[in-house]
Amino acid sequence: MVSVVQNVAIDCADAYGLARFWSAATGSPLHPEDRPGDRETQVMSAEGPVLYFNQVPEPKTVKNRLHLCLRPETTRDEEVERLLGLGATFVGDHRNPDGTGWAVLADPEGNEFCVLRGESERAATAS
Repeated sequence: MVSVVQNVAIDCADAYGLARFWSAATGSPLHPEDRPGDRETQVMSAEGPVLYFNQVPEPKTVKNRLHLCLRPETTRDEEVERLLGLGATFVGDHRNPDGTGWAVLADPEGNEFCVLRGESERAATAS
């Protein structure tokens, strides 16, 4: 017997606000019962675990030990620009001259995440 990952829990200061960012980032809807001011909210993924946002009193103080990696449907750089427009901040550049690598961003509450290359970019450098 094994366990199945039900959700990824993310502590935050504004559960609904952060869930809205991640809903826009992933294109996945908020739980239909979630409302502004809710202390617990969810982003419902069609594939993979639910992103569960839990409002806590303490602020984030250190680098994440666990983070999400996003693989865009477009190019990595187009997705980075889109996410910056949604409120993410640029944290680190691990992109290489040959097109490989990733970019590290942070969501509006400072939680780091990576943006990987899209499938077409991976295919172009796979040979």
